[in-house]
Amino acid sequence: MEEVSKLDKIIDARMKLKARFEEKMKNTPSVADDRPMGKGDINRHGMPQLPVGQTITQKWPVLDLGYHPDISLDRWRLTVDGDVENPVVLKWDDFMDLPQVEDTSDFHCVTTWSKMDMVWKGVRLMDIAALVQPKETATHIMCYGYDTYTTNVSMEEALKPDVLLAHTVYGEPLPKEHGGPVRMITPQLYAWKGSKWIKRIQFLPKNKLGFWEERGYSNTAYPWRNDRYS
Repeated sequence: MEEVSKLDKIIDARMKLKARFEEKMKNTPSVADDRPMGKGDINRHGMPQLPVGQTITQKWPVLDLGYHPDISLDRWRLTVDGDVENPVVLKWDDFMDLPQVEDTSDFHCVTTWSKMDMVWKGVRLMDIAALVQPKETATHIMCYGYDTYTTNVSMEEALKPDVLLAHTVYGEPLPKEHGGPVRMITPQLYAWKGSKWIKRIQFLPKNKLGFWEERGYSNTAYPWRNDRYS
């Protein structure tokens, strides 16, 4: 009964968050752009499947800051804090007790390659947010990795249903070199917006630059607008 109650609370909070940000999400470029740049069939969001300047790859290149943290499941923690009502620190079992979803999405790297139809399993960022209940002041999140990486995402992008904290890809645990045990994925933005080896999500009252954003990359990272640099 306690678990059902906990799930009910998450579902209720999720619906309130969705209502709060639904209009902003509907108006984001990866959904609402009437002149998107790209080619191929139309994807599930109404955009051309392959964004402008991208090439499809069957491989999955490894890109990072040059350091692959080795985080065992018993040591892994996810801190979720900032402008929230109920900050938490999740251990692995806590994380796995949250609603788990599978989703197939495309992965667009700013270095001009795209890997299509990747099959993920994980927890929606929306459900993490529902757990901690962001305050009305929250407009962005900052994601932190165990490798010291940081990146910023607006709330209307972070709360989209295909944004996951993924622990599984193609039915196997996420490999360390690709951010395992858990990384964030942002299918409607360039992939640098999804932190590998994620350890903290901080809700912010205003935008703040992350690692690549401080070095000239775009704050917004919209693939169908070729939005790579600031």
